[in-house]
Amino acid sequence: MKIEERFVPGGRVETCDTDFGYMPGFENTHSTEAEQGALPIGRNSPQNPPLGLYAEQLSGTAFTAPRASNKRSWLYRILPSVKHGTSFEPTTHPFWRTAPCRDESNLPETQLRWAPVDIPSDPTDFIDGVRTMTTCGDAWSQAGIASHVYVANKSMERRYFFNADGEMLVLPQQGAVRFITELGLIIAEPGEAVVIPRGVKFRVELVDGPVRGYICENYGSILSLPERGPIGANSLAESRDFLFPPAAYEDFEGPCELHRKSLGAFGKTELDHSPLDVVAWRGNYAPYKYDLRRFATIGSISFDHPDPSIFTVLTSQSDTQGVANVDFVIFPERWLVMEDTFRPPWYHMNIMSEFMGLIYGVYDAKPGGFAPGAMSLHNAMLPHGPDSEAFRDASEKQLTPEKLSGTMAFMLETRFVQNPTAFASDRGIIDQDYEKCWETLPRRFRKP
Repeated sequence: MKIEERFVPGGRVETCDTDFGYMPGFENTHSTEAEQGALPIGRNSPQNPPLGLYAEQLSGTAFTAPRASNKRSWLYRILPSVKHGTSFEPTTHPFWRTAPCRDESNLPETQLRWAPVDIPSDPTDFIDGVRTMTTCGDAWSQAGIASHVYVANKSMERRYFFNADGEMLVLPQQGAVRFITELGLIIAEPGEAVVIPRGVKFRVELVDGPVRGYICENYGSILSLPERGPIGANSLAESRDFLFPPAAYEDFEGPCELHRKSLGAFGKTELDHSPLDVVAWRGNYAPYKYDLRRFATIGSISFDHPDPSIFTVLTSQSDTQGVANVDFVIFPERWLVMEDTFRPPWYHMNIMSEFMGLIYGVYDAKPGGFAPGAMSLHNAMLPHGPDSEAFRDASEKQLTPEKLSGTMAFMLETRFVQNPTAFASDRGIIDQDYEKCWETLPRRFRKP
């Protein structure tokens, strides 16, 4: 499919994207062409690729990575990426920060919670609307993450971006977004997740008005499906439900900007043509989306409940087995049927650090103070758990089967301590009364 642009009043861009034909399969090697005959047959880099295209390999892992974890795609494009600018002039994105990013916050080392970030009144697109909440690890060493919020009220139009520091896991919370990438088009709404691999160029369009959402910028190993272990061959996220876009390309000559992020520094260059000119591609390194509502939750059918790791959708593994660079965990609709059990998440202290957000609905551990778009941070060894209201209800209610409906929360759990940024220190979005959610927990001890 060739992407046909049309500019409409207000500066928004509409595209022809009525038939995406997503390709399913997380571990698959896909082959797709927007023009018939664009893919070479039997080889990756023929002397003269079909249709006068250029062959270019995009590698997400080292050439020598084991076959099972090797990620790369061959792109067949109108002009190679060396035509996408060799010099980038420095630019600034003051609210987008990159690890290591310490000593920015004057916040105490305690449990933190933030209100939803307001959508700006000034024209702001997806890239200009990124606000970093926490960072950890070191992008130079390819370890750790940054957690961001994005807010936008306009499309990127002819501004393009690629991130050399990490892949971007995007979670829309308000409003649908359209990702126009080198390898195809993806539309995502609240309740879906989109992953843009490191180095893939894209722009973002608004579908139905202003948008807000969350981003996990992963500096570490590429996100993968977690091992199921004793769970067996089924449940959790299924490979078939991850959708990859068919090839789609832009072919226009005219002024546009390409922005990049590398080792925390931003730059831009002027181009005379669209960098999204991949007419065909094949491989296993590409953007994709996943409907979080298709996650097959599991839980106890007797008493107690398993650790929240059973809700892991994707994981970025570290060099220590069983200790993630980051786990992407969700808390979706599910049945609770356990007997003689405190059903909300239990009180605990954790060696891992937990950044949480709420996409829609009510989070069962914080029913009164955690709005959609809000965030919380519980760093390593900081105690946390249900608020007083949730504790009271869970302790007194009759334990009949119940369904948690219309809810979708998520957690980014990482081995690194997360550092709040200067933006996150703004008292206007900090919940000054967060700790009060536990202050009415009663003393219940009774001597025998």
